[in-house]
Amino acid sequence: MKRKLIFGFLLLLLLGLAVGGYFVFGNYSTGYRTGTVMKLSKKGAIFKTWEGQLNVGGLQDGDGDGMSTTVWDFSVREDAVIADLEAAVDDGKRVKLRYNEKFYKLDFFGDTKYFVYAVEEVDDIE
Repeated sequence: MKRKLIFGFLLLLLLGLAVGGYFVFGNYSTGYRTGTVMKLSKKGAIFKTWEGQLNVGGLQDGDGDGMSTTVWDFSVREDAVIADLEAAVDDGKRVKLRYNEKFYKLDFFGDTKYFVYAVEEVDDIE
């Protein structure tokens, strides 16, 4: 009887760890956003992460006098992606950022739930 209880407890513990691991490391969604990189910085007290902001564009207000910009915050883990972002910023190019959205945000992984894994330069719309 005692052996069955221990086995049941260990099975539930492993199942809980598997489900928890999926929600921490799994992806909720995948997609891309296009715009101009406004900011890119390495932040953190103990765990340093790359954080950035993308100017996605804007909408004219009701009067047509001004523009309201939309800013999207993202995190980057890979140095190769940082190099691509810096090259696009130096050239003044618009970029398409491909990202994975996580279920939960863990502070030591990054400031956001959005992790960019690829950068593509796009032609300006004229």
